[in-house]
Amino acid sequence: MDLAGLLTQYGYAMVFVGTLCEGETVLLLAGFFAHRGYLDLGGVMITAFIGAVCGDQLFFHLGRRHAKALLERFPPLREKVNAALRRVEDHQVKVVLSMRFLWGLRIALPVALGLTTMDARRFFWLNLTSAAVWACVFSCVGFGTSRAVSRAFEDVHSYDKWLVLGVLAVILVVLWARWHGAQRLKRQS
Repeated sequence: MDLAGLLTQYGYAMVFVGTLCEGETVLLLAGFFAHRGYLDLGGVMITAFIGAVCGDQLFFHLGRRHAKALLERFPPLREKVNAALRRVEDHQVKVVLSMRFLWGLRIALPVALGLTTMDARRFFWLNLTSAAVWACVFSCVGFGTSRAVSRAFEDVHSYDKWLVLGVLAVILVVLWARWHGAQRLKRQS
């Protein structure tokens, strides 16, 4: 099966799964492929919106129900989390509206907000707003970037596979660097 067939069959499912957690790279790629005609831009935005809301709701409620017990098991971690929670508690609305744009914190912040006094309904409505803006912005940036690349390189179609492989390589390097950094921090502790 070629790239067009894969995207036609599984593109929206990949967008949904990719936006459950971090998702910016997936959404930029989806916008790129929407411009290339493999996906529909509106469908990408809606799918990303739904995936982002579902992911954040899941992590918020996991934080609400299970994070306190986990923190009780790890007292040094509890002290660090409590210091961060004091800051989050004071700026709940700002955190919810901006968390989606803070790379690397998309899972931690909803969990942290679940530990605060924030009302679940309030989180839900603010999360809907934030997810809608985020899905539209990153989809359109991917779409617009593709348009600019297409104008610069008229035969960009022949490079689609290489572009995807390049982005995947960058993602793997970033994930490896984050993992390596976390391992180094564990050794220092």
